[in-house]
Amino acid sequence: MHPATALVHDVVQAIAPLDPLEQQHIDHTLAWLADTDDIFRRAKPATPPRHLVSYVVLVDPDESGVFLGRHLLAGLHLPMGGHIEPGEHPLTAARREVAEELDIDAEFTVVGDTPLFLTVTQTVGKALPHTDVSLWYVIRGSRNRDYALDPGEFDGGHWWDIDSPTIPDSDPHLGRFLTKLRAGLTSQNCA
Repeated sequence: MHPATALVHDVVQAIAPLDPLEQQHIDHTLAWLADTDDIFRRAKPATPPRHLVSYVVLVDPDESGVFLGRHLLAGLHLPMGGHIEPGEHPLTAARREVAEELDIDAEFTVVGDTPLFLTVTQTVGKALPHTDVSLWYVIRGSRNRDYALDPGEFDGGHWWDIDSPTIPDSDPHLGRFLTKLRAGLTSQNCA
C-alpha cells in the first residue's frame, strides 16, 4: 500500500461509526483502500470513478448552527470542501478548501481535527456519474460573522439550526451527519 493510501486508511479506521450504514461505508472504504492506490481524483469529473473528498462543515456550537453554501454545480446546500489532491493529507485538503472557499483559517476546535463522519455517495447530475468517498471535518464558525463564499462555486450561504426538523436540499447524508454532530456536541458539554 502506498504511504498516502496507508495514511488515509488510518484516518478512516479511526472513525467511530454512528450507525450500521456508516460502518458499512467505513468497511467498503477500507476494502477499497486495500485494493488500490488510485484514490485521488486526477481528472474532472470522474477519473478515477471513485475518489476522496474532504467536506468541511462550518459549525457555531454556541448558537447551534451549521453554515451551508448553495453550490452552483450541484444545485444543493452543501458544506465547503472538495476533492483531495494526489498525495494530499485529507486534513490539509480541508484547510486548503476552507481558505479557498471561505477565505478564513480553519479552526478545528469543535470536535477535533479528525473527520467526524464518513460517507460514500454516488454522484449524479450534470457531471459524469462517480463515487465520492467523503471525510466530514468540523470547524468553528459564528452566526454573528459574515462569510464571503467563493462566487465561482457558491451562490451565497445560509445558517441552519442543527436541531431543525427540516433540512435543506443537500447531501443525502446531511441529516445523519447532524445526528452525529449533536451527539458529539452533547458529549463535549457533559465532559
